[in-house]
Amino acid sequence: MQFFNALTEVPDDFGPSAVTIGKFNGIHLGHLAMIRETLDAASRINGTSVVVTFDRHPSSLLTPDRVPTDITGPQRRLELIESTGVAATLILPFTPELAQLSPDEFVRAIVVERLHAQVLIVGKDFRFGHGAVGTVDTLRELGEKYDFSVTVVDDVCPDGQRRVSSSWVRELIDTGDVAAANQLLGRRHGMRGEIVHGDARGRELGYPTANLSHEATGLMPSDGMYAGWLVDEDGTRYPVAISIGTNPTFEGERRRRVEAHVIDATLDLYGHDVVIEFVEFLRPQLKFDGIEPLIAQMDDDIVQIRKMLQLG
Repeated sequence: MQFFNALTEVPDDFGPSAVTIGKFNGIHLGHLAMIRETLDAASRINGTSVVVTFDRHPSSLLTPDRVPTDITGPQRRLELIESTGVAATLILPFTPELAQLSPDEFVRAIVVERLHAQVLIVGKDFRFGHGAVGTVDTLRELGEKYDFSVTVVDDVCPDGQRRVSSSWVRELIDTGDVAAANQLLGRRHGMRGEIVHGDARGRELGYPTANLSHEATGLMPSDGMYAGWLVDEDGTRYPVAISIGTNPTFEGERRRRVEAHVIDATLDLYGHDVVIEFVEFLRPQLKFDGIEPLIAQMDDDIVQIRKMLQLG
């Protein structure tokens, strides 16, 4: 995949292209429908498929007190876009100058003069230009002016009513319903980060854990125990029991943490960059009166997680 970190990095002879534009926060089924249409359109015109997105959520500039939490980190978002087979991604720095462009200026500078788009693919609620005054109807008018066609992709509504959206995905992850969130994403939700040293308490209990750095990216689900997978930096996948919370049974650090116990393997993962994928919620975080009931609960957790992951 070609990657452009600014409009000036796009070659002068780029295109012709089929382009889709959006925030693409999370890369859910709605986003995938737009990208699939972009791939199909590019094939029809024998052109290049392009995803245009932004280096940060526009709200971080326009309404900084109401910025939605990222579902994925920036690197994982690019990996997910690349996995669709799209040919190029342009990440526009969302600057005050970009926010001030009128709809006509936005389309002319980006879609027409730089990407040489013949087809533009957007969702039904697409808004653009200063003050978000540009609509799909505005886009169609500009398409006639600058000689490109506009394709509007229908909402994806798995239940026949509510459309898939990043806010819906966030709601589900925030409540721990990662299985339902995964259905809307079309993949497993994951967090990415480095494995760091913890307090080694899990090893003492017979359940050593890989501790995800506090700088890890991706939306953290609610506290509790989850079944999932750890994907190592070389692509190897391991079944894991994932604990999220503050370990209330023990005194000490009160920061929420993500710890993954690799089932049936003892590994040295310190310093590795991994993705922890969430499959299903098992139980809420609990506080125990001692070590023995904690270990008994962990023994049962592993039995249940084996079933969830179909490990036999």
